[in-house]
Formats: sequence, C-alpha cells, structure tokens
Amino acid sequence: MDISNIIASEVGTTYGFKIGNPDAPVKVIEFINLRCPFCKKWYEDSKDVLAYYVAAGKVQRIIKHFDKEKPSLAKGNVVHHYLDYSNPEKALEEMDYFYDKQDEWGDLEELKEVAAYVEEKRGLTHQPNTEEINGIIEEAGRANVVLVPSVFIGEAIFDEHITSDELTDLIETALNETTK
Repeated sequence: MDISNIIASEVGTTYGFKIGNPDAPVKVIEFINLRCPFCKKWYEDSKDVLAYYVAAGKVQRIIKHFDKEKPSLAKGNVVHHYLDYSNPEKALEEMDYFYDKQDEWGDLEELKEVAAYVEEKRGLTHQPNTEEINGIIEEAGRANVVLVPSVFIGEAIFDEHITSDELTDLIETALNETTK
C-alpha cells in the first residue's frame, strides 16, 4: 500500500461507527468498504484482537464505511446506506453478516438487487446517513486516503497485511505511549 501521501494527523474521529469506550486511550480508525475482499480479510483477521481491547476499555474502534467511486465497490456503498449510525453495536453485527455473505450479495447484478437483498434478508431500511457518509468522504480526501482498507493507530498506517501479533504490538506500543 502506498502511504506516502496519507496524512495521519488529518484523519478525524468525528464520523464513523464508534465501538467501545469514547475515553479509551487508543483509537483504531478504519476506512473500509463492505464489498472489498481485502477489507473482509482485515475485519476477520483483526476481530478477536480488537474485541479484546475494546472490551478492556483500552481501544475505541472508529469504523468509517467509505463510499468509493470504484465500480467494484459500488455494491458496498449501497449496503453502507442501510447501517444505523445511532446503533453501532447492531451495525457491527450487520457487518459480520455482510462480510460472511459478501459473495452472495456481491454477485447480484444490479444495485437495486443489493438494496432489495439488504431489506429482505436483514429487514433493514435505508438510513439518513448522508451527513456521516459525506463526512467520511471529506475526511478521506483531507487525509489523502484512497485505498481500503486503510487503518490508523496514531501515526501508524496499515492495511490488511498485518498479523494479529503485529496489531497487538501496535496497540500495546500506543497504550505505553499514552501512559508516559
């Protein structure tokens, strides 16, 4: 991943699903798209580590569903508009489902079929997420984030090519820095 143009200090915490203690010393900020197979890999590989630190009150996840113009990710954009920003824990459950069934809904031909799938299979309704989604797009632009997944812990920037041990080390390092 080319991170040479990304400006970590410009990545905000205003928009996105916030999972965990808002006073947690470490923020893990994730720009993802639900149709992206690399985002799925990140999500699945990091899930247990992040759940542990979130439960311990040491990490807050800020998940930014990034609507990308790339045609292969357009179906993920549709799903993003059905997630309820007022209920981040429920949205996390929905993310589990949509990543698990990514090939099923992702192979549908038309965007309207994806919307119908979301409504029929999950009982979700289109949400008024325009402010959140536009805020995430604006934050990504300001920070020069163009690829998904792009994940931030402080000044560390990475993608799905991180092991659980490396992720744990990054979090522990960030926690140690907050106690100095």
